[in-house]
Amino acid sequence: MSITDALIHDLPKTDLHLHLDGSLRLSTLITLAQKYNISLPSYTEEGLKNTVFKEVYSNLGEYLSGFQYTCAVMQDEASLHQIAYELAIDNIAEGVRYIEVRFAPQLHTAKGLSIDQVFLAVHRGLKQAQEEFEESDAVRIHNQPPFRYGIIACALRMFTADTIGWYGQFLQHFQHPDLKHIFGQASLELVRNTTRCRDQYNLPIVGLDLAGQEDGYPAKHHKYAFNHAVKHFLNRTVHAGEAYGPESIMDAVTIVHADRIGHGYHLFSPERCGEEIVDKEAFTRRIIDYIANHRITIEVCISSNLQTNPAIGEAKNHHFGKMLEEELSATICTDNRLVSNTTVSKEIRLAVDAFHMTPKQLRNILIYGFKRSFFPGSYKVKRRYVRSIIDHSTKVFAKHGIVF
Repeated sequence: MSITDALIHDLPKTDLHLHLDGSLRLSTLITLAQKYNISLPSYTEEGLKNTVFKEVYSNLGEYLSGFQYTCAVMQDEASLHQIAYELAIDNIAEGVRYIEVRFAPQLHTAKGLSIDQVFLAVHRGLKQAQEEFEESDAVRIHNQPPFRYGIIACALRMFTADTIGWYGQFLQHFQHPDLKHIFGQASLELVRNTTRCRDQYNLPIVGLDLAGQEDGYPAKHHKYAFNHAVKHFLNRTVHAGEAYGPESIMDAVTIVHADRIGHGYHLFSPERCGEEIVDKEAFTRRIIDYIANHRITIEVCISSNLQTNPAIGEAKNHHFGKMLEEELSATICTDNRLVSNTTVSKEIRLAVDAFHMTPKQLRNILIYGFKRSFFPGSYKVKRRYVRSIIDHSTKVFAKHGIVF
């Protein structure tokens, strides 16, 4: 009952933590940079892999350095459309049937695009890929599950006057000494525009994310933005526990009402609790139980965590193993396909090998991705879709000699 690469490929999969600006095709980045006269350290794929998009990074700063190049080529509708389309096509090719693409639309307004235009361009690219797959033999003849997608808007915990696009301009309008208040106001403005775009154009914008530097920039400063999201029926996911301790995760679920947690690696790191926490082990245990009881899903990104936190060492040391032991709701994601040089299938293979996952564990993890997705549409539509995924997964496992 081995879990083969062929089985992983054939199983329907999700990617719920997928950054658009970290997941370009390298060839497309080079072509667009040449088209728009954007300077790159190299104009060959091999050269960029040696200088920017590496297998191993020394720290988070080096990992993030590549985004200055990807965002630079994502400032017009045609490029956004192409990048979104190719991302969907690449996922479909490896058996991924549902993705939630996240990005900060403000970062793509440096050349004059409105937030509306950014959302619409990305939507058109994803929709084109979805419609093409709907008409393919895979769906029409071989009864493959259809491809679906949602869009998540990213708010930033902090930014500077030099941040590309709308953010830098926004900051220039304030003389307020409390920058954290301004960061929160920017997030609120994003949510207002996001829900307006969703409703005005009937877009599958399904969630709000909070990304960026955790240390020193807690989620509580963005509570009004997330309250607005709750009142306007926008789902919430928060980057937390990626580079800070359990308290960041606690804030995410109790102050800004996160439905899911991005990364969540330090959920099992009591030693990273602040000095004000007297019994760190008990505090951490309560958060774990809270996450488990409320079925708050963790978006696990193993390769990304290994690259941004080299101290972890090998995949077998990743806390995903503890998530399996605790039977938490967790789903395997890529984070950034380009920056981490990965795919959903690669991440699953990594997890299966590192933690000796059983077919039953793999089945559960994959189904969690569909069940805990922010699927656009009604509950009944989502339920039927998930049911079709479960039925198809059962057939795929049986095809590969695994019957539960």
